[in-house]
Amino acid sequence: MDDEYAANPRLHWRSSTLMAAAATERPPRPHTAEEDYLPRPCTVSPTPAVEYPNWDLSEELGELLDERFEALKEERGYDYYEVATTQQSKVGGYPGWTQPPDWPDCTGCGTRMEHLLSVTATEPGMGRWLPLDDRDPRQDGAAVPSWQAEANRATLDTFGHDMCLGDLGGMYFFICRVCPDTPYTHRYDC
Repeated sequence: MDDEYAANPRLHWRSSTLMAAAATERPPRPHTAEEDYLPRPCTVSPTPAVEYPNWDLSEELGELLDERFEALKEERGYDYYEVATTQQSKVGGYPGWTQPPDWPDCTGCGTRMEHLLSVTATEPGMGRWLPLDDRDPRQDGAAVPSWQAEANRATLDTFGHDMCLGDLGGMYFFICRVCPDTPYTHRYDC
């Protein structure tokens, strides 16, 4: 991929004391960046979720689960990606790769780095995953996300970071907890 057209993110480690004071301030905005290339300021609403990898399943496990998820799709209308993975921006869990996985190794110690954070284009307004608690039943028995109800349409327009990352791609951040300076890197796919 040509990195000239990909974001060049940076992580900054801050103390909780600094973050508490900064919570009332507007986020910093680079003075040289065009407004169209900056995320909309937004907050995170943590929702714990158990998830499983999408591209990183072993072939044996994938074959074992295929039959079960075909039955689930027929019975309930949900496929593996809707119930087992989270494709939205998140802390922890598995990267929501849209292309084959590209796990980095630490340049300092050589160990595979740990997924820290994903920032994806598939926020709930356009993504697939949504906690079942946040779905409203329709009359035909199917479930729709509660934010798709007419009363919540205006709220949806202000939700999330409002960034387009390729063709519903993402930026995935990785850290090494083995090295004392906690180095990080990122991967981008679209």
